[in-house]
Amino acid sequence: MAAWRRERPDLDVEPLEVLSRVSRLARHLQLARKEAFGRLSLPQAHFDVLAALRRSGPPYEMTPGELMAETLVSSGTMTHRVDQMEASGLVARQPDPTDGRVVRVRLTPRGVRAVDSALANLLQHEQSLLVSLTLTEQARLAAMLRRLLEPFDRDPGGHSPNPGRAP
Repeated sequence: MAAWRRERPDLDVEPLEVLSRVSRLARHLQLARKEAFGRLSLPQAHFDVLAALRRSGPPYEMTPGELMAETLVSSGTMTHRVDQMEASGLVARQPDPTDGRVVRVRLTPRGVRAVDSALANLLQHEQSLLVSLTLTEQARLAAMLRRLLEPFDRDPGGHSPNPGRAP
């Protein structure tokens, strides 16, 4: 920060105080998650889809469109992921009982076991990353990050509707 202030005194570099750290932290978390899932031979992308299905509650199924919205990926990407997971026996495609034009993606029992194991492994690993923060600090940080993410969550395109303005 001091170097940027020295080199570009004409710019307000305060956003870097927070957002560069968030970006660096995100990269460390991505690597930690890759390691946690790697032990289970489960790609992060597959975990994201399996987790969305598991969180949906019984019967653990969603349409590909719902999965795309939940995981923020394109139609082609989702089709590819579902194809791979179906070939691995983690999910099954089924016609919607009320509309034969609609396909539903459902977790198989093997998929439930895989996502539950991956989640337990991930949570154990992530709890160790938060050990330096008290529970109160964790709750405060979670609330602040939730507030920072609100504009992005309101805009599915991922762009803040009012950059520079607090929500």
